Amino acid sequence: MTELVPDKYKTLTFDCYGTLIDWENGILGYLQPLLESYGVHVIDDWVLTFFAECEPQIQAEGGSYRSVLGNVLQRFGTRLAFTPNEDTRNGFANSIEYWQPYPDTVTALRALARRFDLAVVSNIDNDLFSFSAQYLGVDFAHVITAQEVGAYKPDQAMFEAALKKVDGPVLHVAQSRFHDIAPASEMGLDTVWINRESTGNANGAAKTADAEPTWTFSTLGDLVEAMNL
Repeated sequence: MTELVPDKYKTLTFDCYGTLIDWENGILGYLQPLLESYGVHVIDDWVLTFFAECEPQIQAEGGSYRSVLGNVLQRFGTRLAFTPNEDTRNGFANSIEYWQPYPDTVTALRALARRFDLAVVSNIDNDLFSFSAQYLGVDFAHVITAQEVGAYKPDQAMFEAALKKVDGPVLHVAQSRFHDIAPASEMGLDTVWINRESTGNANGAAKTADAEPTWTFSTLGDLVEAMNL
């Protein structure tokens, strides 16, 4: 593996959900009680796998991330024979207000912010990201959202928009190889895969991809250590 040289980079760009914010427990925390209220009982892995299948299909149709989550919930209803109402559809997006960071997130971001500019590149709406920003403990130099760009990762337009705003060289840090590592690597960016699969559910909430990152760490804390911070 190539040595990670921190001085090579000016900006670290981060995926948010799945990398900084524990979206799997957020998704399950909203969906499982809702499903049970409709008399539906399915295991966590199935919920996350079905979410991973539906989300990119719906994102490809465009629209806000709030509408994406509402339509994902509608797909659950079609598959599991229940009909979500408007309040429960909106409630899925609103639940992001309560999704928490991973235990290593805030400490790691604060350490990294002492040396690098930090930016977020996220498949999210601006107002929904504001829910999460309050938990992250740092001020980001830039926040690039799907709402602003009009596209969703893995569309490279998200990364092109980021590169126009941030100061390079850039190192991109993410958990999803499908949404982030594959397109960023194809664009020639160095990438860090935060492999949280060992602590999460077997399949996760993102589609799988064969993309190879430049470096792999199990936690953001391990990345900080590798940066000698």
